[in-house]
Amino acid sequence: MKTILTLAILSAFAAFSVTTFAQGTAPATPPKATTATPPPAATAAAPGAVTPPAAAPNSQQERMKDCNTKAEGKKGDERKTFMSSCLSGKEMAPAKMTQQEKMTACNKKAGDMKGDDRKKFMSTCLKG
Repeated sequence: MKTILTLAILSAFAAFSVTTFAQGTAPATPPKATTATPPPAATAAAPGAVTPPAAAPNSQQERMKDCNTKAEGKKGDERKTFMSSCLSGKEMAPAKMTQQEKMTACNKKAGDMKGDDRKKFMSTCLKG
């Protein structure tokens, strides 16, 4: 009983596959050229050779290069967010510094200043 069922399934499969392969379509004929000259690719390259695409970068490639150099030092989600906004043309403003970060940065810039000069410098640095 199992062998009869197996043979029936196999014969059905074989019949289906034969009809599937037999239903191929005829290859499309290329359109007739209106001029007697061959296409430029045929005259410039040897038969079967593939010509490389034009090397002129487009604006998207230029934008990618620019954004990539600007994103140097960023990693992970920060880089992904920056690249997304940069490539879409929306430049992200640098994140605002906290008061503590401003103090640290201004102290480094102040260096060896003392007295009134340091006070003036720190005041203008922390406001900006």
